[in-house]
Formats: sequence, C-alpha cells, structure tokens
Amino acid sequence: MQENVSLQPHNTFGIQAHAQRFKAVTSVKELKQLLKQEQPTFILGGGSNILLTGDVSGLVLKNEIRGINILKENKEEAIVQFGGGEDWHQSVLWALDHGLGGIENLSLIPGTIGAAPIQNIGAYGVELQHVFVSLEAVYLKSGRSRVFHLSDCQFGYRDSVFKRRLKGKVFITSVTLRLTKKHRLRMSYGAIQKTLEGVVHPTIQDVSKAIIEIRQSKLPDPAELGNSGSFFKNPEIPVQQFNALKQQFPDIVFYELPNNQIKVPAGWLIEQCGWKGKRVGNTGAHSKQSLVLVNYGGATGQEVWNLAMDIKASVLDKFGISIHPEVNIVN
Repeated sequence: MQENVSLQPHNTFGIQAHAQRFKAVTSVKELKQLLKQEQPTFILGGGSNILLTGDVSGLVLKNEIRGINILKENKEEAIVQFGGGEDWHQSVLWALDHGLGGIENLSLIPGTIGAAPIQNIGAYGVELQHVFVSLEAVYLKSGRSRVFHLSDCQFGYRDSVFKRRLKGKVFITSVTLRLTKKHRLRMSYGAIQKTLEGVVHPTIQDVSKAIIEIRQSKLPDPAELGNSGSFFKNPEIPVQQFNALKQQFPDIVFYELPNNQIKVPAGWLIEQCGWKGKRVGNTGAHSKQSLVLVNYGGATGQEVWNLAMDIKASVLDKFGISIHPEVNIVN
C-alpha cells in the first residue's frame, strides 16, 4: 500500500491529482483480502476514460489482473477469457496473432479489458456487446464473486449497468469474449473501405491496420497531448426534432436509428459552434477532432470540466440538443 501517490501517470489526460492511498491488485485472492480491510474509493483501469477534478481521498485500487486463456474452441469460434487488467489494444493484437476476429474494429481503443464492459466500448460499427459472453466481478462490500451474462449487463450506447446501478460497486476481474475463426468483415463504417482501396482480399489484420491508421490520423496521442478520446457521447434525438433542425441547418450530419431516432455526431455540433481548434487557457478542443478535449500542459481537471460545460451550453443554445460526457468524472 502506497500513500499520497500521484495519479498523473495513471490518467491519459495527464491531470495532476493524488490518491490518498494506492494499491495495484494482481489477483482475485489479493483483491478479496484487501476488501476485508478497507473499501476502495475508486477502481482504476487504464485511466483512459476518466477526468480527475481533484485529489482522491481513501483507497484507489488499480486493476492489474492479467492472463489470457482459450476456454473452448471449434472450427468456427473460440471462447476466450481475458484478465481485467489486460490492455485492450494488446488483447486485440493477441487475437489477431491467433487468427481470431470480431474485435479488429476496436483496435487502438485505449484502456483495459475490465473497463471495456463498463463503457460498452464501440467503434466503426462494432460494440463490445456483439462479442460479449460474460464477465466475472467481485462486489466491493461483500467480497462475493459473481458471473454477469449478456442480459445482466444491460448494455446500451456507451452504457451498462456498471455505469448506473452498480457504479463503483464491483471490481471486474475477467471478461470472456466469443471470437471468430470464420470472419465477417465490417468495413462499411467511416473511411475503412477507402483506406483499404487496392487490397483485393482484405483480412481481419488489414481491417485492424486500416482502423489504426484512421485513428492515428484523427486523434492525438495521449503520450504527446493529454486527452481521453471522445469526451461527449453522440446524442440521439427524435426524428421530429431532427426534421425541424434540418430545415434550419440543411447540412446537418446524421445517422438513422431504429424507433424513429436520429444520431447526430457531437463532433459536428461542437465544430459548428466554433470550438474546433479553440484554446482556452491550458485546454481546448483538438484541431483535427473537436470531440476530443485536450490538456496542452498544466491544465487542472476543473479547467477541462469548465471547458466541457461551456461547450455543452453553446450546443444547447444553438441546436437545442443536450450533449453528455462519455468520460467518467472523478471528483
């Protein structure tokens, strides 16, 4: 157990904040022993989807439970269990090295395996729930283990039961995924097909490389410029509201959804409000992707939060649409 530990190396925004006490957990047994002594204030994964707005009192536990095991397989698929502390992108690369598909579209998403279900991570037409089998978690209060199946997780768009009723109440120790051996490539989203132009018979490895190339061209590297990826969720609005907006803003970008809902990219809304590339003190909206808020160096979490709230207010004022953070706010 360490005391007064800087969390700056443990969050991709590069925000300077301290944990009163800090402990890295490497096994379920160690976790359960710790829980008998003290209840943690916060569970830390890769720190890629959080904004620290101040120091964290009490105990911060960092998930470093490792291990990748193929539980069963046949000619068509493999059921693979990943330790909650495994790096997500490295796990995607492991799958590709073993000829296993289904998560190649989720390449280069930062964070850990254990954090992926909380957010129901998604990109380029694929979400975690599409390959999810189950996860194992430990209740922080009782120390009891439980297996959560697909329906238990209540997955939604960047959402799950772990962001709502069970927020801060469980520690995800492993996640089990169903990966393919006979692959169905998903290349219709974004610029994947254009990036793969000239590739006659693309593979899952080709798709992964294309997505890495696309993401690196649009998103800043947190090692060079502190950020947490997309700060806001893309809002979904009723078709009636959208039709009224389209009359006022004919160039509005949109995606049709079931149940008479329309998804409007938050990045487009923010850009239309003049925030793209705008710097405010030590923070700002990135010049290539306005959905990404950045720390130019020395920004506090409160500064980033203030910027986010100003952006939110301007989008609401101009479009009548409320946008909400995708990033978890820790205060």
